[in-house]
Amino acid sequence: MSQVPPNYPPDYPPTGPGPYGSPPAPVYLTFPAPQPKGNSIASLVLGLSSMFFGWTFLVPIVGLVLGIIGSRKEPAGKGLAVAGIIINSIMLVGWAIVLFFMIGIFTLLFTAGVQSQ
Repeated sequence: MSQVPPNYPPDYPPTGPGPYGSPPAPVYLTFPAPQPKGNSIASLVLGLSSMFFGWTFLVPIVGLVLGIIGSRKEPAGKGLAVAGIIINSIMLVGWAIVLFFMIGIFTLLFTAGVQSQ
């Protein structure tokens, strides 16, 4: 019983064009680059953090501006930008109402104190 030893190294096909022309070109898969969403995400984060931490006027104003910029320049992050705009607007209106009532209460207290004297 004799066995035929295997070919080491194995026989590879010759390089170059085949009998029917050149070999097919290799296929390279490309993926689209991720679209930026930085302003939209920043707007949403500032809105949520101002809601939970009670930050006043400055943070919601910055979040509102970033949300408007993000909704115009970042189509991939439009939903995040709209959510940030809504949350920051609600926080600004809420703080404006609180400020309005505080001014009204202080005005009533100081005018009542002046009239009683």
